[in-house]
Amino acid sequence: MGKVQTYLKNAAILTVTGLALRGAGMFFRVYLANQMGAEGMGLYQLIFTVYSLFITLATSGISMASTRIAAEELARNQGCVRSVMARVLRMGLALGLLAAVGQYLCAYPAARFLLGDARAVLALRILSISLPFMAVAAALRGYFFARERVSPNTNSQILEQIVRIALVLSFLPLVEDWGVEYTCAAVVAGNTVSEILSTLVMVCYYAGDKKHLGKQKRPPAGVYGRIWSILAPVEGGRCLDSALHMVENSLVPACLLHFLGSREQSLAQFGALKGMAMPLLLFPFSFLNPLATLILPQVTQAHILGHKKSLEHLVGRMMLLTNTFSVLAGGLVGLYAYPLARMIYNDESIGFYLLVLAPVLPGMYLDAMGDSILKGLGEEVATFRYSLWDSIMRIGLILLLMPRWGMNGFLVVMLCSNVTAALLNILRIQKVAGIRTYWYRWFIQPAWVFGVCAAIVWFGVIPFLPQNEWLAVPIGALCITGIYILAMMQLGLKEAFWGKR
Repeated sequence: MGKVQTYLKNAAILTVTGLALRGAGMFFRVYLANQMGAEGMGLYQLIFTVYSLFITLATSGISMASTRIAAEELARNQGCVRSVMARVLRMGLALGLLAAVGQYLCAYPAARFLLGDARAVLALRILSISLPFMAVAAALRGYFFARERVSPNTNSQILEQIVRIALVLSFLPLVEDWGVEYTCAAVVAGNTVSEILSTLVMVCYYAGDKKHLGKQKRPPAGVYGRIWSILAPVEGGRCLDSALHMVENSLVPACLLHFLGSREQSLAQFGALKGMAMPLLLFPFSFLNPLATLILPQVTQAHILGHKKSLEHLVGRMMLLTNTFSVLAGGLVGLYAYPLARMIYNDESIGFYLLVLAPVLPGMYLDAMGDSILKGLGEEVATFRYSLWDSIMRIGLILLLMPRWGMNGFLVVMLCSNVTAALLNILRIQKVAGIRTYWYRWFIQPAWVFGVCAAIVWFGVIPFLPQNEWLAVPIGALCITGIYILAMMQLGLKEAFWGKR
C-alpha cells in the first residue's frame, strides 16, 4: 500500500473512531451534567485544570519525542528502533512517577489555596494514580503513529471509553446522596481504572509489534541527548502553558465571584461554558484531529529528507482542508446555537456561548493544526514562545475585563486569544517552510461560499421543513453541508485530497 493510501486509511480509521469516541463522550457529558448540575460540572472542570498540568508533565514531551525519534530511526536504521524505544519508555515512566508523586502531595494546597475549594482534594489524589500509566501509553502511542499503525491507539481508546462510562454509571448511583465531592471522586475513579487498562492494552500491542522490527542493534550514541533535546522544549513549553492555563481557570471563577457575588453561581457559569458549551464546540474537531496527529511524522520526514516541494504541498493542503472544515463547523454551530442548546442540554442559556464563540472555531482549529505542523518542522521553541504570549495575554485580559463584564468579558478574551494564536502559527509556518500563504483561497473563499450556501438553504429549504427541531436541524445542516462541499470541491478542494491530476 502506498504512502498516500496508508495515510488516507489511517486518517479514515482515526476519524471514525474519533467521532464515535467524541459522540459517546458528548452523551456521557450530558449525563454527567444532568447528574452533577452546573455547580458540580464547574468543580469537575476545576479539578481537571490541576490534573491537566500533571498530565502535561507526564505525557506531552515524551509523546512528541517518541514520534519524532521513532520516525527518524525508521527512516535511517530500523534495527535500532527497539533499543531507542526502550530508553524512551524508561524516561516516560520516570516522568509519570514524578508527576504522580507531585500531584498527590500538591492535592490539598492546590485545592485549598488555588482552586479555593477543598472538595477537590480526594478526586485529585485518585487521579494521581493514573499518571505513570498515561506516560507509558503516550510513549507507545507516539511510536505507533511513527509506524503508521493506528489500530493499537484506536482500540485502546475505545476500550478506555467503554470502561470509563461503564464504571461511572456503576459508581454514581452509590454516591448520589453524598454531595459533589464524592460525585466527582466517583467519576475520576472510573477515569483512573480505564487509563490503567488502556495502557496494558498498548503494552500488549507493542510486545507483538516489536518482533517485526528485525534484528536488534545497539542504539546510536547520544540517544538520551536526542530525547531530551525534543522533550525539554516541548515539556517546558507545555508545562508552563498548562500552569498558566491552571492559573487562568482558577481566576475565572474568582473573577466571576467578584462580579456575581455568589460562589455557587460563579461555579455554575464556569461549568456551563467549560463543561458544556466548549465540548460541543470542539466536537467537530474529531474530523480534523486525526489529520493533525498523522501529519506530524509526515512533515518530519519531508523536512529531514529535504523534500521541500512535498512539504509545501502537504502543508498547503492541510491548511486548506482545516479552514474549509472549520468554517463549515463554525457556521453550523452559529446558525443552530440555540436549537442545539435546547436539544442537547435542555438549557437555552448555553446557546449564547455557542453563538458568540462559533466565529472563533476557525481560529481554534487552525491553531491546533498549525501547532502540529510547527512541531513536525522542529519549531517547538516557537510554539512555546507563542503559547507563553497567549497565556499572558489571556490572564491579563481576564483580570482586566471579567470583574467588570463577568462571563461576557471571558468570551472577549477567547475571541482575542484564538485569532492571535492562529495568525502567529500561520506566519511562522510560512517563514520556516518557505511556503506562500493563500489568504483568499484558504480563508476568505470558504467563508463567502458558506454564507451563500447557508442563505440558499435558509431561505429556500428551511421554510418548508417541519417545525420539529429534531427533524429541521439535521435536515437543514445536511443540506448546507452537501451544497458547501460540492461548491468547495469545484473551487479547488479536490486537490487537497488527490492533488493536481
